[in-house]
Amino acid sequence: MADIGQLQQELTAQGVRYVFGAYTDVHGVPKSKCVPVEHLADAAAGSELYTVGALDGMGELGPNEDECSGVPDLDEITVLPWDRRYAVAPANLYFHGAPYPFDFRRLLQNQVAEAATLGYRMNMGVEPELYVLRETGSGPVPWIPEDLVNAPTRGYDLETTVLADGFLSPMVGYMNELGWDVYSFDHEGGDGQYEFDFGYTDVVRMADRMLIFRLMAKHVARTLGCFASFMPKPFQDGFGSGAHLNVSLAELQTGKNAFDGGHGGRPGPGASDLVSAPRDGAYSAVASQFTAGVLAHGAALMAVLSPTVNSYKRLMPRGLMQEISWAPVFQAWGHNNRTLMCRLPINRRCLEVRSADSAVNFYLAAALVLAAGLDGIRRELKPPEPVNSDTYKMTEDELAALGVQRLPRTLGDAVTALEESEFLQKVLGSEVHAHYVRLKREEWEQYNTVVSEWEVAKYLRLW
Repeated sequence: MADIGQLQQELTAQGVRYVFGAYTDVHGVPKSKCVPVEHLADAAAGSELYTVGALDGMGELGPNEDECSGVPDLDEITVLPWDRRYAVAPANLYFHGAPYPFDFRRLLQNQVAEAATLGYRMNMGVEPELYVLRETGSGPVPWIPEDLVNAPTRGYDLETTVLADGFLSPMVGYMNELGWDVYSFDHEGGDGQYEFDFGYTDVVRMADRMLIFRLMAKHVARTLGCFASFMPKPFQDGFGSGAHLNVSLAELQTGKNAFDGGHGGRPGPGASDLVSAPRDGAYSAVASQFTAGVLAHGAALMAVLSPTVNSYKRLMPRGLMQEISWAPVFQAWGHNNRTLMCRLPINRRCLEVRSADSAVNFYLAAALVLAAGLDGIRRELKPPEPVNSDTYKMTEDELAALGVQRLPRTLGDAVTALEESEFLQKVLGSEVHAHYVRLKREEWEQYNTVVSEWEVAKYLRLW
């Protein structure tokens, strides 16, 4: 635990005037009161109270009930490099002195504690994708006009990457200033879409970092007169935005990557070195069991990994795009097969959960992925055979012969799978489970009551 007096002096010396103790709502959006640095000790003691029942997915605390207190984790405080007047510390929520069930960071911490009972720590890297757009009278467009001059995509394009320096360079500078170790970044396939790859760390800290990452991206975009969008599929004819979770377990006693089967390669997610290792034995039995657990609960996990109605417009082989989507559509695993939910790549030793998208609540998603993986280890589950073929080109009969199932096609299907999952109900707790199911079902039903422009164009004068 940080020495509060010393920390206050250090923050003041850096120019910090205000501190946020931030928790997230169900969507992963950070919430906090702003505390002058002179009152840091009060905040650390839980002085800041929140009527969280007024926020989405945070329980049923009514106006007649007591508030939650937010207690910042000062060991993980971050001074915002783009505005050093502010520092952000991830916070945990308490109600009447006890952990609040809808504290999503706590849900992840609980699963970290479960992993420790088995002798493991989970590491995680994230590959966040996002769009940078500017508003026009006819709607949002890519902020770099040259992005629209493509046939069919500017993915990996050198010229438009350089042209986007006004956004990319500050982002990389800030991330490296925070010690995140950016090792690559690129213009992704969408017009105005970018991705950053940076070092992995323990799973709670990585989820904390993603809270800062989103704030950072929105700030940098605003300085350009633009906005950053984490909508999973903002354009019907463009690529969706994923946030692939690269996870592995490390042995607590040795720090060794428990997913490494002994054939070399840098352990842990986020490795950048390419290794030509044989596939047999590249991964350990623990990695196989963990993967099997994630796949066993795959359909139910989708309600959290792909949490919006828009998410499922990303999860199509092609849709209205000129190119294939490269999206994870099937509940299966392979080595370098990007059409599947799970990937065990050969250039690093981790499980890449590809169905997580840019709208994800990183605390909640990581908690459930870890819980599912630990379930696979406890039950010593065996995954099905890897699928290394292009499933986009396979017939329904060919997929059925391999035992490959389609992931839920809609949020409604995913929510039903989550509702029926006794295991995830236990992980979340019955109150959080029921509330999340109800919230997402309402979202799905509301979506189905809206008459879209497509329907009007299709049907209004058909008869």
